[in-house]
Amino acid sequence: MTGSQRRWFLASLGLLAVTLLVGVTVGPAGLPWHAPVTDLLNRLPGVQIGDGLTDQQQAILWQLRMPRVVLGALVGGMLAVAGAGYQGVFRNPLADPYLLGVAAGAGLGATLAIVGGAGVTVLPFAAFAGGVAGVGATYALGRTAGGRGTHSMILAGVAVAAFLTAVQTYVQQQNTDVLREVYGWILGRLLTAGWSEVVTVLPYVALSTAVIVLHRRLLDVLSVGSAEAGTLGVRVARVRLIVVLAATLGTAAVVSVSGLIGFVGIVVPHLVRMLAGTSYRVILVVSFVAGGAFLVMADMLARTIAAPAELPVGVVTAFVGAPFFVLVLRRSRRAW
Repeated sequence: MTGSQRRWFLASLGLLAVTLLVGVTVGPAGLPWHAPVTDLLNRLPGVQIGDGLTDQQQAILWQLRMPRVVLGALVGGMLAVAGAGYQGVFRNPLADPYLLGVAAGAGLGATLAIVGGAGVTVLPFAAFAGGVAGVGATYALGRTAGGRGTHSMILAGVAVAAFLTAVQTYVQQQNTDVLREVYGWILGRLLTAGWSEVVTVLPYVALSTAVIVLHRRLLDVLSVGSAEAGTLGVRVARVRLIVVLAATLGTAAVVSVSGLIGFVGIVVPHLVRMLAGTSYRVILVVSFVAGGAFLVMADMLARTIAAPAELPVGVVTAFVGAPFFVLVLRRSRRAW
């Protein structure tokens, strides 16, 4: 990284630290802003700062707030780095983690689980299986329609997503008694029952992010064009397949516990590209950190704007992301 890029990375880390602190202390049951730090220090032998937190405050901090903000950071980071990976391999600033049918597949899987009366423990697995199945169908159709080229895969993704969405709509209309629950999942939420959701998605996020980041230099080469990258010795089809599969696996995992949260994968990578430069050596890393900060802050707004009620976090990200999407659309012809 250059000096400027390093500064942006450190700035994103600082932003994430601030949002995590705000996320765990702001809410209906307010906590002191220093509560996480002082409570951690007080757990050290021989250290006692102030009066410490009550048992109730500790339960709120470590069993409710902290798992939620950590999950938000993981989900936001994964969606952002997946979006950056998609934009790199497809050379399209409007590409997002839901491009190849993962959202439609996860939505259908979750809908079938809810209609079938599955419990909250089965719902994430159904959404994950649906997301992976949707991408598998996209790849099968794309290869049948004309190989693994960018345009074939994107068009196949559009077709598969339309079909799966139609099936989901039909299922919903046949089971109107669960519409509220289905739409609650589709709009996105970061409700947790503790640390179990964090433990569930952490391996997928770590593996997927590592694979994408390891291909950062190759994504820089791909930015000059597939033909030119091929002449430089890059196996374009192989790189594209690995990055897309890694991004899709991570996306399907986080979507399974958070629902469909839109615009993070478009807004964050594009904003990072505008501020920190076009090299994927910095875009991927900074996008992961900034994406986590963005979603933690959006979730904090979602649970405080209409308190004691709670908005779906997808509504907040859409409120911010939709105008930004229009800006990206207007700039895309000049920037790409």
